[in-house]
Amino acid sequence: MHDQHKVKTLGESTFFADGQGARPLPAHTVARGDLREGLAFTGLGPDNKPAAQMPPEIKVDRELLLRGQERFNIYCSPCHGRLGLGNGMIVQRGYKPPTSYHIERLRAAPIGYFFNVMTEGYGVMPTYAPQIPVHDRWAIAAYIRVLQYSQNANPADLASLPPADQKKVQDDLNPRPQPKSSEAP
Repeated sequence: MHDQHKVKTLGESTFFADGQGARPLPAHTVARGDLREGLAFTGLGPDNKPAAQMPPEIKVDRELLLRGQERFNIYCSPCHGRLGLGNGMIVQRGYKPPTSYHIERLRAAPIGYFFNVMTEGYGVMPTYAPQIPVHDRWAIAAYIRVLQYSQNANPADLASLPPADQKKVQDDLNPRPQPKSSEAP
């Protein structure tokens, strides 16, 4: 029992003709937990086109959007600017500006398109998959959609909100003038 015959990791073995103890993996082997396919990991649907909806396992709520805003400000705003207009600091220093998120083509683009561009890269934009985890890429994509709505809001959409929320939005859009403070002599 003290001296058992065993093959240590990547050690030699006389059992196999090639003398290696470790066996080569079969073709297309994927380690457990590393399968990265499907909508949640690619942003593409079964037809290989960008998904129109968020994956069902991603819950869209305030926390997700705040996380998306935080990650957007870190990774995206240097080129795209805080509002997604394509006027970030990198552009102000002479680099070619990226397309604004507010053009008609990108406003009509499915949300999976933004996720896939972050994953695969597009044009001169490199992939951000190594830097941004999957969940954060979806959070950024959701935040981009919020940015698009914020810059292209339709007043008719307010009718679907509860009256209290309508008033809050109207107050934000039309702030009351502040009374002038009396100047000290």
